[in-house]
Amino acid sequence: MAAESEKLIEVEDPRAQKVYYTHMTLFRRTATPLVLGIFKLLAQVKVEGKEKTPVKGALILATNHLTNFDVLPLQIALTRPIFFMGKEELFRNPLMDWAFRQLGGFPVYRGASDEWALRHAETILRRGQVLGIFPEGTRSRGKGLKPAKTGVARLAMTLNCPILPVALHGTQNVLKKFPRRAAVWVSISDPIYPRAQDTHASLTERVMFAIAERLPEELRGAYQYHPLGF
Repeated sequence: MAAESEKLIEVEDPRAQKVYYTHMTLFRRTATPLVLGIFKLLAQVKVEGKEKTPVKGALILATNHLTNFDVLPLQIALTRPIFFMGKEELFRNPLMDWAFRQLGGFPVYRGASDEWALRHAETILRRGQVLGIFPEGTRSRGKGLKPAKTGVARLAMTLNCPILPVALHGTQNVLKKFPRRAAVWVSISDPIYPRAQDTHASLTERVMFAIAERLPEELRGAYQYHPLGF
């Protein structure tokens, strides 16, 4: 009976009744330049390491999470469209739900393993797209990196695809000094590929320390110091 109930819950997942896009929609093609143009009026974005981004194929972009503005400088930094996993609270408003889906976003329930979200993430990667994930699972609001979840490593090891560690800072200052523009930095590291000896935990640490190394010390948080023998 318990197994039947679990199957029923999975079938009734409301997300399964909606369309989540894994390609560039007309709305996204039209709205992205407008939204990014407005953001550039609020922030001056500097990008380091743009040439390190693979130009094609499945790719997981893993980055620290400061504010809700983060997705904008990240999309400025990459010429490829990014399909972001976002907290399900952002999708509760019907209009925002439609817009986020058109823009390639999809919801994840935080606090537990969300198999639907992981399956959709796999679909994005199997179609050769860029999947954007915040491994911390929540915003740090400029208080330093939080311990990361292992979902990024799980996906990379399952599909044997690279992870692009990206360090981001400055979005926590957007609008604080308006009308002056905030300085925002995006620093891209070399892609990290899963190794035969990796575990979900070890690969997660490799990614997070790569992000931390490119952040100011005050933002490194839980990844301030490498463990002995790392």
